[in-house]
Amino acid sequence: MKKEGVLFLGKGGFAKVYEYTEQKTGQRVAIKAVQKASLTKEKAKAKLQSEIAIHRSLKHPRIVRYLSHFEDSNCVYIVMELCAHATLNEIHKRQKRFTEQEARHYIWQLCDGVRYLHQNRVIHRDLKLGNLFLKDSTDLKIGDLGLAAKLDYDDDRRTTVCGTPNYIAPEILEGAHHNYEVDIWSIGVILYTMLCGRPPFEDQDVKATYRRIRHCQYKFPDSVSISNEAKCLIQSMLQIEPSKTSTVRW
Repeated sequence: MKKEGVLFLGKGGFAKVYEYTEQKTGQRVAIKAVQKASLTKEKAKAKLQSEIAIHRSLKHPRIVRYLSHFEDSNCVYIVMELCAHATLNEIHKRQKRFTEQEARHYIWQLCDGVRYLHQNRVIHRDLKLGNLFLKDSTDLKIGDLGLAAKLDYDDDRRTTVCGTPNYIAPEILEGAHHNYEVDIWSIGVILYTMLCGRPPFEDQDVKATYRRIRHCQYKFPDSVSISNEAKCLIQSMLQIEPSKTSTVRW
């Protein structure tokens, strides 16, 4: 990849993300560069191939748009729509809490995108504030499909243990068969975090976090005013028994 017009945006695992400006057209895109050194095992190759196949199949206003992919001797590159404004995580760090009106706006868009994913038999499995990108201050898009799974049929299940500690659903932690409901759980965590200022199960010790998730142990802080409507919505999504989330699935 040419160095001209390249701006480093961030990294995670064996991948780095850059903003790239095409010199002739001025078009700005995001490029995810995955080091080939991390792809020596067949499982890692298959995972990246799956991510590309899933991402290129999705076309929706609430999903970061896939544009193309290519490779050189060092990396595989995934070219995507650039969402340069911020992530919801960056906004959360700046302002700590969102108003219910702000949260409603973003959660509606998130649910719109997740509904599309599920209609196409895709589970994201890593929904979190850091993977929710803003094209501008109001236009949310779901990104980072590195852990996404494509189901063969609606009642299909997966057993891979994956996700981000504060957002992971209890059935994934237990290595149990999981389905679309794990994304609903993550949306509940996201909404709680936006309104309360911190994730519901967060603890300094990750093992304690997992223990709280397994038992769904959380409470709403007395210091924050949250409507009963918002509390009920969060409670309906944070259910230990996946089948109980069916009332909020769509």
